[in-house]
Amino acid sequence: MTLQQFDQYPLSHELKQALEALHFHTPTPVQHETLSVAFSRQDLIVKSQTGSGKTAAYGLPICEMVDWAENKPQALILVPTRELAMQVKQDLTSLGRLKRIKATAIYGKAPFQAQKVELAQKNHIVCGTPGRVLDHLEKGTLSLENLKFFVLDEADEMLNMGFIDQVSSIIQYLPPKRMSMLFSATMSDEMKKLSEQFLQSPRVIEIAQEETSVPQITHTVIETEEEAKFSLLQRTIVIENPDSCIIFCNTQDRVNELTMKLDEWDVPCDKIHGGMRQEDRFAVMDEFKNGEFRYLIATDIAARGIDVSDMTHVIHYDLPYEKERYIHRTGRTGRAGKSGKTIAFMTNNAKPLIDELKQEAGIDFKTQPYPTKEDAEQHVERFEEKIETPIQKENKQAGVEKDIMKLYFNGGKKKKLRAVDFVGTIAKIEGVAFDDIGIITIQDTKTYVDILNGKGPLVLNAMRHTTIKGKQLKVHEARS
Repeated sequence: MTLQQFDQYPLSHELKQALEALHFHTPTPVQHETLSVAFSRQDLIVKSQTGSGKTAAYGLPICEMVDWAENKPQALILVPTRELAMQVKQDLTSLGRLKRIKATAIYGKAPFQAQKVELAQKNHIVCGTPGRVLDHLEKGTLSLENLKFFVLDEADEMLNMGFIDQVSSIIQYLPPKRMSMLFSATMSDEMKKLSEQFLQSPRVIEIAQEETSVPQITHTVIETEEEAKFSLLQRTIVIENPDSCIIFCNTQDRVNELTMKLDEWDVPCDKIHGGMRQEDRFAVMDEFKNGEFRYLIATDIAARGIDVSDMTHVIHYDLPYEKERYIHRTGRTGRAGKSGKTIAFMTNNAKPLIDELKQEAGIDFKTQPYPTKEDAEQHVERFEEKIETPIQKENKQAGVEKDIMKLYFNGGKKKKLRAVDFVGTIAKIEGVAFDDIGIITIQDTKTYVDILNGKGPLVLNAMRHTTIKGKQLKVHEARS
């Protein structure tokens, strides 16, 4: 397939500028196929592997086609997990920042009231998990009356996690005139039945595995007894010496136990599972993405849509129970055309899954012998050297954010301040135009305002001596 460059698609200057700043030049196959159809606003079913660039595939046309002046949400994106809701929000914010596109994320185990305040403001795109989205719809705090786009992302995982009834209920709130898109790595009969509820004469796009930019994954299996797994893990990571690695377990207790053992072995690691506080999970994921440690021990919660660049290895300490979960786990490595390796520790009771993956998913597993102590000893020096070496990761957002300053003001809803009050005041500053004011986020006691086009220092200095609605607010550059 010959792919165009992004600058050949009917995208606005602001979106092309953001893509350039993010170093995105050539679309992946799923992005090309989706962009070629999406502007006709035809409903879509897109079957493509995890890691193929699906977020930008639906995010770019949505960011292009939303009406900036409209205050109520025009796009709803349903995802299976809180982590993915935040990831999608961040990705779409990066793509749409220069167009001043406002995205918000809503999910469970986070304060409902804070989300209610957020949803009462101007929002172009809402990303959320089914339970919390339905909660807001039933309480009337999320309006879909102006909705133009609906996306069901990671739809197969949505069904696997038992969200089908909630998704069906949300569909009842959607306006009839809209564009709907379903994205999934796999397509079951149950999925087809669900799609018939909300898609009208959809165009089907299926990206074959060999067409994607992520086929360079080596699948390896090592036979082991349960009691020998930790010794196998130690030898495996010494020999493989990953740059960045997720180690998957099936239970929270196993994650906790394994993290403690690796920590005692002085391996830079941390953990993530559903029993942790939400803010702790987000903090761990941010640190892992930024390269602050090399090994993340996780339950399947980390496999659903989390995009960590340069992930070289996935280790299945425990193999999952379903082949779909193996596919989602494996999709964390070998992303964006880079090579990756997945290593499965196979006990006797996991052999049926490996056979199923060979037969039904066409995965070619290479059998690797259980490494000896002598094998590992040959690699210890190189392993210890890498452990002591800081990870250098490129900040993808730096390019798109280089001329943007986020300002913090110590006043918000409780001081009766609205977005129009900030816009009206800032736009009066000499040398500042309306187009220099970006996304405004008003909370109960504080407000954040993006200042674009390198005008941040000018606005910051002026606002230290300027009142808003008769109130003198403290202002400083927001901490990242």
